[in-house]
Amino acid sequence: MLTFLDIVPIKEENLSDYKLHFAIGVDSSNKKEPLYELSRNKFKNWQEHQQNKNFERKYILSLIYYGKNEWIFGGIYNSRDVEWVEDHYSYDTELLDKGKDLIGRLVIGYEKYYRQSYCLFEKWCDELVVKEILREPYTSEPFPGYEKVLLDFESLKIIIDEEAPSWKSPLSSIKGVYVITDEETGKQYVGSAYGENNFWTRWSDYANNGHGGNKKLKKIIERKGEEYADNFQFSILEIRPNTVGDEEVIQRESHWKDVLGSREFGYNEN
Repeated sequence: MLTFLDIVPIKEENLSDYKLHFAIGVDSSNKKEPLYELSRNKFKNWQEHQQNKNFERKYILSLIYYGKNEWIFGGIYNSRDVEWVEDHYSYDTELLDKGKDLIGRLVIGYEKYYRQSYCLFEKWCDELVVKEILREPYTSEPFPGYEKVLLDFESLKIIIDEEAPSWKSPLSSIKGVYVITDEETGKQYVGSAYGENNFWTRWSDYANNGHGGNKKLKKIIERKGEEYADNFQFSILEIRPNTVGDEEVIQRESHWKDVLGSREFGYNEN
């Protein structure tokens, strides 16, 4: 079983120079915020903004929330200086070359059962198990096929913002019916995608504002705030080739509303 130190060696006498940062979104419903920033090459800036003096060691070793019990390597940084700016501490850090080629690629398995995000590296380093090394640095999950699409809102935003090629082409090239599930309430919204760029254009609307113009979803976002969209999960119910008429897609949308009861018990109004 390989550990982090087997892949990125650090001398035992130097372990106490490192602060281990489990980078995770401040809002529990938005855990993937730092992963989103990593995909935009802005993780360093995100990490340098702190509410407390959390990096009072020479180096910061960053692991970014990737999924349940999984963390992706975000780099090792030299903590050079810190100052109070208005309402937060602003760190001046420098990304080091050590392990740089593994940023966004090295996936670590670690079951973090405590709330603390800033830890003594020497205490936990032996428990950081290597799960895999991705061939390419993380940008967004590759398109899994229409029948396997299951996206949380943060992942959808990353895909749309990056215009991820493996997603944009298949989502643009076919019509179909989709469902949005509110993971907090279990309620669902069934919609259809057709017209220019099909799913890609329609889902871009959701990524932009969380509700995509749907009346009930818009009311929820207005009442509970944009962050509530982090509860939404997107999946595809069925697809149709571009050669079929839009009316057929709309009919299939109505069928799925009946099947799922999304008018009576969900977010569809008609």
